[in-house]
Amino acid sequence: MFKRWFESSANGNGSTGIGELRNGSMTNGVVLHAPQECECPPRSDHRVDAGPANHNPAAKQPQIPCGILKVVEMVNSEHLAGLSLEAKRCAIMMALEAVGAGVEELLQDAVVRQRALNDQDKEQQDELRRFEEKKAEEGRKLQSELESLTSEYMARVHANADDVAREQDRFRACQRKRQQEAQQIAEAAAFCVPDPMGQHGGNLAAVLERAAGARR
Repeated sequence: MFKRWFESSANGNGSTGIGELRNGSMTNGVVLHAPQECECPPRSDHRVDAGPANHNPAAKQPQIPCGILKVVEMVNSEHLAGLSLEAKRCAIMMALEAVGAGVEELLQDAVVRQRALNDQDKEQQDELRRFEEKKAEEGRKLQSELESLTSEYMARVHANADDVAREQDRFRACQRKRQQEAQQIAEAAAFCVPDPMGQHGGNLAAVLERAAGARR
């Protein structure tokens, strides 16, 4: 009778489960009505080799009437909600005994699945570590390229500043030379114009003014 619950669950009807057991009669499949005290059925000594571990939790599991995932479903079933831990354990053990599922097989199934989950976790950690190392290496390369470009452009900035400074120095040197030439021209022109005031020299404008006055 307990088999009807597993069959209905396997057919996708998750609402059918352990119903109520009243006075030896059963309704809506095989169900237990919150037993207060019960003696759990004896544990089966039949063993099934769990086989080698596989990295995929969906890998081939031991050929047993039901696996540990079915027990997980039973533990979380709304039909057992509100029962004490011992009453819930007894109800689950009775259901397992009814379909011929031994505790040892279930524990082996749990070990296989837990090992697969642990392997998956390790694989994902390794994958994450490799991803982090790859991105870190890319970051170091980008930082190196950035520093190289920064150094190159800073060198160009300084070179431009140096070019400007050299041009400014050249301009000032030429300016001083032109001023000296202008002064020499003014002095030479002064010798060509008599100065009634006896003041020789001055700039070219003053010399020209004296020359204009002398022609009047």
